[in-house]
Amino acid sequence: MATSADGIAPTLAELVALRATAQRRKPARQGRHSIAGPAASNLRGRGMEYAESREYVPGDDVRHIDWRLTARSGRTHTKLFQAERERLTLIVADTSPRLYFGTRVRFKSTQAARAGAVAAWSAIRDGDRVAALRGTATEPPVPPASGTRGALRVLDALVRWYARPPADDQGLAFALDHAVRLLRPGSRLIVLADPDSIAAIPESDWSRWAAHHEISVLLLFDALEAEPPNAALPFQVGGQRVQLDLADAAQRQRWGQLFSEPLQAAVRNLPRRGVRAYALRGDAPSESWLPVGGMTPQVA
Repeated sequence: MATSADGIAPTLAELVALRATAQRRKPARQGRHSIAGPAASNLRGRGMEYAESREYVPGDDVRHIDWRLTARSGRTHTKLFQAERERLTLIVADTSPRLYFGTRVRFKSTQAARAGAVAAWSAIRDGDRVAALRGTATEPPVPPASGTRGALRVLDALVRWYARPPADDQGLAFALDHAVRLLRPGSRLIVLADPDSIAAIPESDWSRWAAHHEISVLLLFDALEAEPPNAALPFQVGGQRVQLDLADAAQRQRWGQLFSEPLQAAVRNLPRRGVRAYALRGDAPSESWLPVGGMTPQVA
C-alpha cells in the first residue's frame, strides 16, 4: 500500500488506497421495500428540500402552496419536495499542534488523516454525502458531495490539513460550533481529535448535539503518551535540549495528567453523553475502529 515515506505527513495515494479496506466492511442489509422492513434503508424520510412547483390539484397539501408563483401567475401552485435519500456525514478535523507528533510508524496527524479517509470511503459506500471542515475562519468547509468525487475532495483536504500544523487553527470548539450549525437532524458527525482538545469541550454540549445527530469521536494518541518508559528521556524544546526523568514519581504523575487522563476521561465520559468514542493509537490499523456491518464505531 502506498504510504508516506516516514509517517510524518499523509499522502493522497495512501488515503485513496484505503478505499478497498473500508469497503471490505460490508454495509448493513437493506430493506426490500424502501423504508419498510427490519433493515436500514437509504431513504431518510421525506426531506424538505424544494424540487419544483406545479399547479395545485385537489388533494394537495395547502400548507405547501407556492404563494409567490401563485401571485405572479394568477393560478394556484404548490411546492414539491424531493425525498432526502442521502444522509450527510461531516468529518471534523482537529488540527491542534499536539497531533503533529509520533514515535511509532506515523504521526498522530497522519493517523487522523487515514482514519478520516476510512470514514469518508465508508460513508460513500453507505450512500451518504460527505463533507469536512476544521477550526478556521479563513477556509470554507469542503462542501457535501456523494460518490468518488465527494470522497476525493475530503481526502485532498485531509492531506493539506495534516501536512503541517495550520497557522490559522482556532481550535476544535470553533470547528464543532461551525459543524452543528451546518447539520440537519439525523446527520452523522465524525470527529478526529486529540484527547486534550476533547477535554476543552463542555460535556453538556455533547449531550445536546447527540440528541440530534449520530456522533463518533476518534481519539488519536501515541504509544509514548500512553505508556512512557520508566527512564530519563531527552527532548528538544524550542531549540534547547531538556531531560525529563520519568522514573521520578512526581514527573510520571504529571505526565499522566497531561496525556493519559484526558484520553481515559474521554473514553469514559463521552458514551454517557450519547457519543461513541474510540481510542486510536498512531501505529494501529487505521480502520480498526470501524466494525463489519456499518459505520458504528466500537467503544473503547
